Amino acid sequence: MNMQTPNPSQSYAVSMLPSHKAEELTKGGNLAHIELGDQLYTLRITRAGKLILTK
Repeated sequence: MNMQTPNPSQSYAVSMLPSHKAEELTKGGNLAHIELGDQLYTLRITRAGKLILTK
C-alpha cells in the first residue's frame, strides 16, 4: 500500500472539510439514506468495514 503524507496546505484543507462518522449517519446500523436534490442514495457499511454509496 502506498501511503502519502499530506503537505501542510493539504492538511489544512482537509481539516476545513465537514466530517461525519458513518456509524452516526446509520444510527448504529449499516444503512442510511442520503438525499441530494431530488435523488436518493443509499450508504451501506459492509461487513469488511467499507463504505458503498449507491443510487
